[in-house]
Amino acid sequence: MARPKPETFDKHKTVAENRRARFDYAIEDKFEAGLALQGTEVKALRAGEATIAESYAEVRDGEVWLINANIPEYSHGNRLNHEPRRPRKLLLHEREINKLFGAVEKKGMTLVPLSVYFNKTGRAKVELALAKGKQAHDKRASVKERDWKRDKARIMRESS
Repeated sequence: MARPKPETFDKHKTVAENRRARFDYAIEDKFEAGLALQGTEVKALRAGEATIAESYAEVRDGEVWLINANIPEYSHGNRLNHEPRRPRKLLLHEREINKLFGAVEKKGMTLVPLSVYFNKTGRAKVELALAKGKQAHDKRASVKERDWKRDKARIMRESS
């Protein structure tokens, strides 16, 4: 029998985070995927230079690809430097890929990267979310709830 996966992933060093995704999308499920990187991309990531704010993932030919993620060229790289916005393959189990493909095709969901990080073993990972886009009224409700939590915390702090 397989061991149950932990709810949160073991993030050792977070390189990039997509904070806007949690506001724009209702997160249904999260997956941890490995990144297939070229030589200087790892060094650029270790330097903390990456942007996933406007990136997304898609399933093509039974593989998952990270599109529009920006890992800038490594500053000390030579002519063999990588292309900053190239599509990068995400490493997932076939069962997970099939689950993602079914949700995207049938339910109209989106694959959104939430963060890029290094785990304890030093491997670059992507926290990928299966999400559904929020409507404008849902976003307003999220802002209202966030403001109420902030006010409630302030009131509790002042009263004690």
